[in-house]
Amino acid sequence: MGHAVGTPIVRKIAALDAAHGSAAGRAERYGRRDSGKIRCVRIVASVASTLIVLLYAAGSGLWVSSGDAWYRSLQRPPWQPPDFVFGLIWPYNFAVLIAAGIAVALTGSAAGVWVWLGSLCVSVIAALSWAWLFYLANQPWPAAVALTVAAVTTIPVVVSAWRAQTWAGVLLLPYLVWIFVATSLAYGYAIRN
Repeated sequence: MGHAVGTPIVRKIAALDAAHGSAAGRAERYGRRDSGKIRCVRIVASVASTLIVLLYAAGSGLWVSSGDAWYRSLQRPPWQPPDFVFGLIWPYNFAVLIAAGIAVALTGSAAGVWVWLGSLCVSVIAALSWAWLFYLANQPWPAAVALTVAAVTTIPVVVSAWRAQTWAGVLLLPYLVWIFVATSLAYGYAIRN
């Protein structure tokens, strides 16, 4: 991304946000007069967010499918949903993460964009760590801890989206619930196996 939090471009976005409200509010009042540099930063942030989610989808898909035999041998927690639910919820989760990321990047405050990107990165790294620890290293307890980090850092992701565009926050609520359910399942597996 190339721009640290204190760069002139980020300070310019923050100054505009402080003086005129969010990007959406400025657009309404001033007819989308963000400078070209600010618009460029917003586009880069939306691309970065999308790439993070695509990496998340690819990495988790690869690692989850790699440990299927070991996973099938485990005693399941009684509250685990049927397998078809996973096939329905994950495409939804990835799609809304991409849509919300674009919404935050293009219309959120400077702070909201940075909270989104930072929290999303930590959450995705933790979620991918869970997939690797659980399915490849076969370590349910460390995997459960990693998923706890992912779940907790998803909260600011949802809050950032909600503040930028309410619809984006609402669409992310099932993802937030799902990741906490997945965390409870991770501990369920750790306790039983």
